[in-house]
Amino acid sequence: MSEALVIIGNGMAAARLVEELAKIALGRYAIAVVGEESRLAYNRVLLSSVLAGEIDEADIDLKPAQWWRDHGVTLRYGCKAAAIDLARRNVTLADGKQVPYSKLVLATGSHALRLPLPGAELPGVHGFRDTADIEALTRLGAGRKKVLVIGGGLLGLEAAHGLAKRGAQVTLAHVTDRLMERQLDHPGAALLKRIVEQKGVRVLLDACATRIVGRGAVEAVEFKDGSVAPADAVVFAVGIKPNIDLARQSGVATGRGIVVDDQLATNVEGVFALGECAEHRGVCYGLVEPAYEQARALAATLAGREAAYSGSVVATNLKVSGVNVFSAGDFLGSESAQKIVCSDPRMGVYKKLVVANDRLIGVVLVGDTREALWYLEIIRTRADIKSLRDDLMFGKAMEKQAA
Repeated sequence: MSEALVIIGNGMAAARLVEELAKIALGRYAIAVVGEESRLAYNRVLLSSVLAGEIDEADIDLKPAQWWRDHGVTLRYGCKAAAIDLARRNVTLADGKQVPYSKLVLATGSHALRLPLPGAELPGVHGFRDTADIEALTRLGAGRKKVLVIGGGLLGLEAAHGLAKRGAQVTLAHVTDRLMERQLDHPGAALLKRIVEQKGVRVLLDACATRIVGRGAVEAVEFKDGSVAPADAVVFAVGIKPNIDLARQSGVATGRGIVVDDQLATNVEGVFALGECAEHRGVCYGLVEPAYEQARALAATLAGREAAYSGSVVATNLKVSGVNVFSAGDFLGSESAQKIVCSDPRMGVYKKLVVANDRLIGVVLVGDTREALWYLEIIRTRADIKSLRDDLMFGKAMEKQAA
């Protein structure tokens, strides 16, 4: 008889876990997936493409309904998990129904942060996290509204780009001195800023918002330096926070996220966590690839195999505001590290490789990311690049010639 496996969360991590289990342990578990959003699991990374009008919302479903049925998965979407009884091993849903489990996986994801600014609750203040947000932002673009996006990381840039493509008048305000400071160095960020501005987005740096102004609706945003930017709407894109309340209230150990070991197990026997809600070795990953790596490891563990997740080399390989951007590893590097740089502002290309002890330890690519995965593999495998050092900037083709 199949074990009852309940997965709380119907996002990308949960869907990948089910897919991995189907490959190696089909039939071992009777799987129930509980999701709060009222739709099938979808690719959240592609929301920016939906906003920009590049694809339709129907195109982002990860799996059709028939796939879930064919794999014996019971889907309970549009249904929030309200409580977990660890002693009795069951999950209580918001409608009062109970779902028993033998093993439980928490894939509760995260939610968008909102700055606690005066005026943040005014009509016209939005997030950028789910399909409901995209529908609201699309209407703003269609109405050619003045929109101020707060946050110059990946989410903020994507929101600004999509809104601009939809017809909105967009200003992007970022609190630090460069865009995407967690992924880019100053020269790479400066090139990105220039390209973004060429696409019609006004960028404000060192811009600390202090108040959203309006009588009954958003009218403007005030900044710490006293300046004011008029706006019909504001979009918060300042990061995410793991959804851990359900776990914490039930007695599962939490820190910034739900604390897990190398088997993605929590402090409670039979309870696991993965994805954006999980905290592994003190780190919460807000990217898709680590969640997929965790799903592979957890699927193997649930299948009774020896498996361990030892952490991820954080890499960003995305199209940001229509610009290809990649970064990985220690892209800043210490003073003793060698920095190999190629910059062509006219072509919109910037490349930086960081080398230490004959190892590639960090990469930044803006504009041309064709060799991104090759560089990432070199970083992950800690390959000796001594023989490649002089040609490393020119990519994999030069490696083959050198061989």
